[in-house]
Parts: sequence; structure tokens; C-alpha cells
Amino acid sequence: MTRHHPDQIRAFISQTCQSLGSQQTEAELVANNLVEANLAGHDSHGVGMLPTYVDGVVNGRLKINVGPAVVVDRGPLVTLDGQAGFGQVNGFETMKIGIERARNHGVAIVGLRNSYHIGRIGHWAEQCAAAGFASLHLVNVIGHPPIVAAYGGADARFGTNPFCAAVPGRDGRPGFLLDMATSIIAAGKARVAANKGEKVPPNTIIDADGNLTDDPNELWYTAQSADRGGALVAFGDHKGSGLAIMCELLAAALLGGETSHPDTPRDGRVINNMLSFIIDPDAVGEAETFLGEIERFREYLLESRLRADCDELLVPGQPEQRARSDRATGFEIDAVTLKQLKACAIRAGMAEADVEDLLDA
Repeated sequence: MTRHHPDQIRAFISQTCQSLGSQQTEAELVANNLVEANLAGHDSHGVGMLPTYVDGVVNGRLKINVGPAVVVDRGPLVTLDGQAGFGQVNGFETMKIGIERARNHGVAIVGLRNSYHIGRIGHWAEQCAAAGFASLHLVNVIGHPPIVAAYGGADARFGTNPFCAAVPGRDGRPGFLLDMATSIIAAGKARVAANKGEKVPPNTIIDADGNLTDDPNELWYTAQSADRGGALVAFGDHKGSGLAIMCELLAAALLGGETSHPDTPRDGRVINNMLSFIIDPDAVGEAETFLGEIERFREYLLESRLRADCDELLVPGQPEQRARSDRATGFEIDAVTLKQLKACAIRAGMAEADVEDLLDA
């Protein structure tokens, strides 16, 4: 494990994207989004995603220097097509439009379809919270082989299909932020564990024979099969599985996006569709009253007695706040991921010496 300063990794990501042909603004949006995921403690959605993006551009699946195109505009209701461009650009521009419409109409319903991987969904809820708005986001994932099994099944049938919701705080950060995959663990967390040679929590993966396991390699070594392979387990049995299914239908099918089925191309793409609801607290009540209730409720929750088997109580968004404090001056990257990063930068067109200089810990 080597420790790297956030600015160092931002510069490395930006240079890699520009070597692919991205304009500076696009490269900086990608870099900031990925590093912010690492800083928030979500390494699964951080710099380790860069090799996937480079592969997408090189193979023509990820389009550079394109933004979302408006396909439906009915005032507070907008649908955009991401044109398979960088999700960091699509997500930012979509939330920017949604925030503007919510400011004008009190609420906005914004759909983004056909975007390349949009990263950590909490990033977009944080963009809304920084503007003073509450938001809710439903997402599906397609393109690569399905990776999560429906409850009771042994075969993967859909993606990790995240759900996210946030309410604003007074300081520009969310008062609460819930951001979660509908699988027990995200696919990226299994990737990080496999790279580190670690196990994942028990019973979070189904192997190719239908058995529950804690070995992340059972997912990564077998999930490439389009017919039969490993799968992630949905959280909460039928509840998480049901929520994932509704994300598939509301975030994708409703917007004219693709769902996971045998006719969906499985060519290595990582495509997201996202349905977002953005609400101005002043439009439905009084923002000051809302903020006060958030604070009182938070205090009440944190005053709880601890359960016998727990040593602390955390509310949604608190782990990310802690991680940002702990990682402000740097975060660690494992040796396998670092090797992958160097290889992808060279593949993007950077000189090996420049790569070594940028990643010199």
C-alpha cells in the first residue's frame, strides 16, 4: 500500500483523460469525482475505476467530449440522453439543470439515460444539497454481464442498482445522505477486496455452483460468463431484491433506457440510467423549519443507548464525513490497483516516465 495526496491523484487522472483526448473541463470533472469518492471512503468508486474508463474509450464504448442531450423538456420534467459519454460530465450537467428547474418550479424530476458510469451516486445528491435542495435518486446498471441475483436465484440477473437520498444541511453538505447499492456489497468493493487479497463479508457472494461465499474471486473469476457465473447477493433478502427491480424499471424503462435482459448488449460497457427527484424545501414548507427538524432528529438519534453488540451508532452520511477528515491529506492505493493505473495511463498514450513521475508516492 502506498499513500498519495488527493491533488497528486487528481493530476494523474486529469492527465490520463487528456491523453485519451478529453478536453480539460471534462478531464477535471472526471478527476474530481473519482478522488472525491476516495476521500469519502468509497475506494470502489474512486481512482480504481480509471482503467475501466480507459478501456471504454480505447474500444469505442465510452465517448469523449460529449454531454447530455435534452430529449424531453416539460418545465420541471426533463429527460436527457447521456450519449454514452463520461458519467461525471453527464451527472454534473443533469444535476445543474435539475437544480435550476427546482429553483424555478419548486421541484424537478430529471431523467438521465444512456450515460457511461456515473460514479458514486452520493456525489450528485451532494451537488443538490450544496444548492440547498433535498433529492432522491434511482439508478440501474447495464452493459456488462448482470452481477446481482434476484432473491432466491443463483444466477445474476441485474446490476447493483443504487438508491440514494439526501437532505441539505446548513454548511453546504448534506444533513443526512443515504447512498447504497441494493446488493449487500457493491461490485467495486469485491474488486478492491480481490486486489488486496482480502475476503468480503460472509454470504455476500454466490459462487458458480449456487453456494454462498466470502471469496471475491468467485465473483470476478466467473462473472465473465454470459450463461453462468458468480453473483452478488441483494441486501435484506426480498426487500433489497425488490428495490433493485424497481430501480431497473423506474430509472431505465420509464425513461426509454435499457433494462437487463438477454437482448441487452453485454460488450463490457458500464451504462447507467438515473431518475432523480429534486425538491426545494421552501416550496413545500419553510426551509428554516426543515433544517431545524433535521438537526433535532439527528441529535435524538445519536443520543440512543447502544445495542449490546455495537460500539457506536452512525447516521447516514457520517462515515463519509469521518473519511474526509481522515483522508484529507492522502489515501492509500494497493499495489495491484497502482499497477493497473500505470498500465491504463500508458495505454491512454502517456509516456511511462511521466506516469512514474505523477504516481511517485
